[in-house]
Amino acid sequence: MTDPLADPLADAETTCDLLVGDWFIHQLRRGHRFNTDDLLLAWLARRERPDAESVLDLGCGVGSVGLLTLAGLSPAARLVGVEAQAVSAALYRRTLAQNGLEARVTAREGDLRDETTRAGLGRFDLVLGNPPYLPESAALRSPNPQRAAARLELRGDVFDYARVAAAHLKPDGVFGLVHSARDPRPERALAAAGLTLRRRQDVVFRHGQPPMIALFTAGFGGERQDPPPLAVRGEDGAWTAAYQGVRRDLGLA
Repeated sequence: MTDPLADPLADAETTCDLLVGDWFIHQLRRGHRFNTDDLLLAWLARRERPDAESVLDLGCGVGSVGLLTLAGLSPAARLVGVEAQAVSAALYRRTLAQNGLEARVTAREGDLRDETTRAGLGRFDLVLGNPPYLPESAALRSPNPQRAAARLELRGDVFDYARVAAAHLKPDGVFGLVHSARDPRPERALAAAGLTLRRRQDVVFRHGQPPMIALFTAGFGGERQDPPPLAVRGEDGAWTAAYQGVRRDLGLA
């Protein structure tokens, strides 16, 4: 048996799933898997900076947000993903190798709050963040380390993500963030980091229900103009025209 300390994926049951185009992504079969939140953040990123040549994906997990974003950018665009959770980082590296993306994508394993993890990264056109939504004390901790890290703020909260984003954002860059719509902290975190909230778009997973997540677009300066909420499913449970448009924009339809 392989030493699990040497190989984070030893004995792990994984899947290799189509992500976008001809790119595949490696995930745990019973772990945290890419979801609608990831798709929507990548859609925001590609909408806000289709000309981006440099992208930083903070707490990138298995890489879905950054790779979905990169797929819609110029072939010259480059991506850096930072991830502290060992299993997710190992899956990310496997995905890069599978798709031949190692020349375009750099994987940094380590805590995003640690300056040594981010040493030499510089500044980016796009910085993306999909942090955990819950403080560690707010919910039971999953025995699955990957699921626990994706859900609970074990290695930083939205204030940490915003602070690091501001430190690595170009003067004309964009920070894209997805977080709980019911949590007041994202707007406070952006302001504390010296960033201006330009857009907040609430997301309703089914028509008639309250918004569960929100997409935040921020940068240095600018004015706030919020678009209307985006509904994923209508009253009949089918995808709305708006969400089908999101999937088309991402090349998933």
